[in-house]
Amino acid sequence: MDTKFDEILDFPCDFGFRIMGLAQDDLPERVNEVLTVQVPGDFKQLPGLRKSKTGKYHSISYTVKVTSKEHIETLYKELSDIDIVRYVL
Repeated sequence: MDTKFDEILDFPCDFGFRIMGLAQDDLPERVNEVLTVQVPGDFKQLPGLRKSKTGKYHSISYTVKVTSKEHIETLYKELSDIDIVRYVL
């Protein structure tokens, strides 16, 4: 992944992620497992879980303390690798 996060952000900083995945009860838990490994104690799940119009998908938002461009890229990859996650924004 070749992003330009290092050109527009001053690290460390708070960074927002929205994760959209299948409407399964364990979606937040599985995302939290990845974040606990990658940013122990430096993330916050924002209140609320949004459901799609059809109810097939859920969306959850997080604020994460990131330390570098590589850190953001790693988080995108690790979160995207969760089998029930469809999009990481």
